[in-house]
Amino acid sequence: MPGKAGLLASILERYGRDRSMLIPMLQDIQASEGYLSKTMLKDLSRELRVTLSEIYNVATFYTFFSLVPRGEHIITLCMGTVCYLKGADRIAARIKEYLGIGEGETSADGRFTFQAMNCVGACALAPVMIVDGTCYQKMEPGRLPEILARYRAAEAGGS
Repeated sequence: MPGKAGLLASILERYGRDRSMLIPMLQDIQASEGYLSKTMLKDLSRELRVTLSEIYNVATFYTFFSLVPRGEHIITLCMGTVCYLKGADRIAARIKEYLGIGEGETSADGRFTFQAMNCVGACALAPVMIVDGTCYQKMEPGRLPEILARYRAAEAGGS
């Protein structure tokens, strides 16, 4: 894997240093690095001759970008009205209790990042929790340990 300078050089070459390709460049950086580091954004700003604030505006506007390292597994909890009324707040409290993290935080072991969303568009399945793209519908706080254990087991080479 190329170093950070090599990564940035290859991305700039791939997109021809075209400023209009900023979002795909940021996506490539995040895909490779796991997040958008301050150093990488400063280097990109310098290379593209775009202000750092312009890059931050884009990086903070889109929720799929992260400015901090994220866990190996992303837990997304819908906090829309229907999910909230059906207990999403209790699931969030269970995540905090079980993993020791609040919304926007990553567990100390680096395995899980917890993010809340306003709505995932699955109100009939409420409350909804999504882990790495897998949707857990009609979620209950008591199911959390069992679900997260599957991800830990998969990491350890289990089922």
